Amino acid sequence: MKIGYRTIKTAIGTPLAIWIATLLELENFASAGILTILCIQITRKRSFLSAWHRFAACMVAIIYSFLFFELLGYHPLSIGLMLFLFIPTTVWLKVTPGIVTSSVIILHLYTAQSIGLAIIWNELLLIVVGIGTALLLNLYMPSLEGKLENYQSEIENNFAAILKEIASFLREGNEGWTGKEITETAALIEKAKALSFRDVENHLLRSHNPYYHYFHMRTKQFELLERMLPLVTRISGTHENSLKIAEFFEELSEGVNPGNTAVIYLKKLKILREEFKQKELPATREEFEIRASLFHLLNEIEEYLIIKRSFKKSDV
Repeated sequence: MKIGYRTIKTAIGTPLAIWIATLLELENFASAGILTILCIQITRKRSFLSAWHRFAACMVAIIYSFLFFELLGYHPLSIGLMLFLFIPTTVWLKVTPGIVTSSVIILHLYTAQSIGLAIIWNELLLIVVGIGTALLLNLYMPSLEGKLENYQSEIENNFAAILKEIASFLREGNEGWTGKEITETAALIEKAKALSFRDVENHLLRSHNPYYHYFHMRTKQFELLERMLPLVTRISGTHENSLKIAEFFEELSEGVNPGNTAVIYLKKLKILREEFKQKELPATREEFEIRASLFHLLNEIEEYLIIKRSFKKSDV
């Protein structure tokens, strides 16, 4: 059983908030713990948004409670009528995640049967203690860089394996490849992108996240690799041009890394394309189809390399 940082923070923050509320001799002190539980999130950005939603909704709840309960009386019907206006207001203010929290405040005020400065001050302190405790705990977020580097390494290894298998097929027509790297890579990229997005939300003042852009780049390259596979199967292993393409894919497989070597391979690709253009025109339909698939494959490889060239080496 794995215990995450969010669980640990919740286990620490909840009793801490209740303890602080108890020291301040607040009524309904346990509600401070509820606020802390609701405000602890997996990223700093979500934590601040959650805190804002709940604080704003609670302020609206206090105002509406005073108006409805004092004017209409402390009756269950008053709560229902108030919610008819309160919930649309939170939607309009875009603070709907705070509805549950503010409902607790509403019931506190309803139970008090009288809304004065003392009870309002009590509820404000509960809100500040609960939300403040969660925000303080969420200032610390564990570094995700190690996990992101592991994902990067695994994806690059799979890219290299896929390119080598393509080279092997072009050279020998080997159909023994299971294609497991394709499904593995698709899953790895999704996990890596989700984790890198969490890393983005943990750096509130940093506008650029290198890993997020890196995995986005690999996603686009992976889509091209998937498009290349059907083209490769149309090029016969005995065709003279397939051996040169195979050699090029072999070189590409050895150059899969975070650095930007795409310019070198684009130059080699240009030379390769010119060599193929110098060949005699195809004499049969089969040769024509192979030639068409060959040039289509070259275009896909070129786009694959252009995507990498646009990614700066200093990004990761």
